[in-house]
Amino acid sequence: MIDNTAKRRFQQVNLGTVILLFVLILAGGVVRSTGSGMGCPDWPKCFGRYIPPTDVAELPKDYKQTYVTGRAKKNERFAKTLDVFGYSDLASRLRNDQSVLIPEDFNAARTWTEYINRLLGALSGLFLLITTFYSFKFFGQVNLIPALSIFNLLLVGFQGWLGSIVVSTNLVAWIVTVHMLLALAIVAISITTYHLSKTMGKLNTSIPKWLYMIAVIAVVISVIQITLGTEVREQVDAVAGHFEQQYRERWVNSTGPVFPHHRDTALLVLVANVLLYFLVRRYFNRHSLQQQLMSIIFLLIILQIGTGVALSYLALPPAAQAVHILLASLMFGAQVYLLLNLYKSVNVEVVRR
Repeated sequence: MIDNTAKRRFQQVNLGTVILLFVLILAGGVVRSTGSGMGCPDWPKCFGRYIPPTDVAELPKDYKQTYVTGRAKKNERFAKTLDVFGYSDLASRLRNDQSVLIPEDFNAARTWTEYINRLLGALSGLFLLITTFYSFKFFGQVNLIPALSIFNLLLVGFQGWLGSIVVSTNLVAWIVTVHMLLALAIVAISITTYHLSKTMGKLNTSIPKWLYMIAVIAVVISVIQITLGTEVREQVDAVAGHFEQQYRERWVNSTGPVFPHHRDTALLVLVANVLLYFLVRRYFNRHSLQQQLMSIIFLLIILQIGTGVALSYLALPPAAQAVHILLASLMFGAQVYLLLNLYKSVNVEVVRR
């Protein structure tokens, strides 16, 4: 049987990992909204250094051609991988994408923005590694905790590789979407292992299964909403390039049908969570963790709607973009934790008739 000290140590590191992952998502939003994704043209180093330069004078004269050549070679390797898996058309488009051959001018602010994002990614990976190490104490009692921890560590490794592809392919649209969805999966698994270590098998036997299913549907709708939001951002990038970074107030309305779909799905998110709120109020008392989580979810939805309005009517301010994706991720995390606590509650005396 695992002792309380080992359990508490795992929970502290696991919780720290979850917090770091949300900070990392915020940092990624800042990178995306400020156009700093190509601030470091190589990976895992930045301009061939562990600590990036602060001035262009610190770089060799031919640095642009050097990194363009390296990027082209990496893209060719990635294109061959796509060929192997049957994505020949996509591989062909990647090979013929001349935008990846356009050298980026050095910008110290963007370089350090991307570099800090990578440092946070490395720190999050380290915390996940420590979490996995401590999870071995649960072998024989809750085997799912170490199993999920190991899987999450592998997922982070894949996410890191995908991050290098994001840089190399000059932020190819669909890869950015997959990158975001993987981040949400890593967050969900980390929340799950934390929850499992807290509950150790205590079931909410009085909760009807359909309530649990409605909570699942609410989470799925939120994931769809985040995916559509990522696609809106991809279209905004394309529109911004078309307008040569001018006429910013016209970008949102020029994204095509994906923006109305994103907006309409937001209404579904609201309706699903209103329904869930009334059901949670029916089955759990006011001071329960479940009702507290629903209150947090509603607050996050309201704040997210506010930032969405700001993005639509204030010409996509970068700060609102980063906060918008953070709020969406926090809402997703709260929904996942609520879903887990509907099935196995941290506190067992919450159910009421």
